[in-house]
Amino acid sequence: MTSIPETLPAARGRAAAWAPRPGVVAAWILLALVALAVAWPSLLAARDPNAADPATALAGPGAGHLFGTDELGRDVLSRVVYGARPSLFIGAGSTLTALVAGSLLGVLAATSGRAVDGVVMRVADVLLAFPGLLLALLVIAAIGPGTTDAMIALACASVPGFIRIARSQGLVIRRADYVRAAVVLGRGRAAIQLRHVLPNALPPLLAFAMINIGAAIISGATLSFLGLGPPAPTPEWGAMLSTSRGYLSVAWAPAVFPGLAITVTVIAVNVAGRDLRRRFEGRQAVPHA
Repeated sequence: MTSIPETLPAARGRAAAWAPRPGVVAAWILLALVALAVAWPSLLAARDPNAADPATALAGPGAGHLFGTDELGRDVLSRVVYGARPSLFIGAGSTLTALVAGSLLGVLAATSGRAVDGVVMRVADVLLAFPGLLLALLVIAAIGPGTTDAMIALACASVPGFIRIARSQGLVIRRADYVRAAVVLGRGRAAIQLRHVLPNALPPLLAFAMINIGAAIISGATLSFLGLGPPAPTPEWGAMLSTSRGYLSVAWAPAVFPGLAITVTVIAVNVAGRDLRRRFEGRQAVPHA
């Protein structure tokens, strides 16, 4: 029998490994602020983001405007705060759409025989042959620009990655004892897929989704920078960078603060996502009743 003094260091080591790290805590706090800006922007910025005041155009940061004003005299702080909603709608919305579609297709490919597996994976391979942003541009060329259209385009570009992860997890889980027991008990294929395989494949998919949100935010900002995102005068971080680039020689604030918002948000999302992946790595699939 293992003595108590020998088990205490191991327990402490496991506790230290699972303890929240300062960087991860800071990342989640930043994400909470971004979520607050999305849900309740007026709490963080009292000014109307579209209220123009030509008399104060391109003013630097100061007491009246903490982040300065843009070329039309609009408050940059308000536009950055209100811009979180469309930016996160494109990034998180496209990832959620890709997560749902990719998870279902990946599990279907893993558990429905060679014919279905071959069709699903060949479609995924074709989509993966295109760079993600190029594929999004092709989709937008077909359906048109706009906030929802940009979200759909980025979702199409992200789906293949989720399909591959869901399929790889499904191939492992379908050989688990509890799945074989469900087959012996006469459970239907759809019931096994939705009740046993899909729930147990979700942890790595959620960790990948968290990281993918950061990439989708950057891609969404790129589409908006090119004029393919939300229409003007909707505040959006990428669109703000696009309109302010012509005034960098006289006013740096309208470009710097939206860029910082993108950078800080993406870093926070990646740190949180990598922490989730670290926690999920090495875990065995647990039967989901």
